Amino acid sequence: MPDPAPDRAQQGSPASIQAPWRLGYLEAMDASEKSGGVPRPASGSFLREYWLDASRDQANHVIVRTLSGLILLNAYPYANGHLLVALGDARPTLLDYEPEQRAQLWRLTDLAAEIMHKAIEPQGINIGVNQGRAAGAGVPQHLHVHLVPRWGGDVNFMAVVGQVRVIPGALDVMWQRYHDTWDAMGRPTA
Repeated sequence: MPDPAPDRAQQGSPASIQAPWRLGYLEAMDASEKSGGVPRPASGSFLREYWLDASRDQANHVIVRTLSGLILLNAYPYANGHLLVALGDARPTLLDYEPEQRAQLWRLTDLAAEIMHKAIEPQGINIGVNQGRAAGAGVPQHLHVHLVPRWGGDVNFMAVVGQVRVIPGALDVMWQRYHDTWDAMGRPTA
């Protein structure tokens, strides 16, 4: 019996899947998002809230705080030790920041990568920005940088077939490890 599924490689097109549950999300987007823009900053960004309350840095998993921004653990990591970098000033796009602010964001990103290398010794790091909801931003009103540590073979059966991520380190344990590394580095700021 012939295979009823067409060979996508021979057709030269990707497979498609129906996702009717996405329609509600698309219809709920405001006009600026539908036209490719991003919503204006909202005061409700958790990153902004963390920035304003230094007394809760450990509870919020903030590792480094500078005069302009912070480095913290992602509470919903793609991998163990996944870091976020954000400025205290909430803006939706890179170009909404002044050139010096953008430079500060990248200096903090450099510092985050250095701390990550020293604390957990990944074999690689994915560094990226999701600008706008359509690009995958979960907090589109407050631009931030993701640093995801990677190791050879870190995508395995659980993630590919089981569609489950295994995060072996508790956030509190990872926070302590990163924070201790930053202390050992002499607490440099970006």
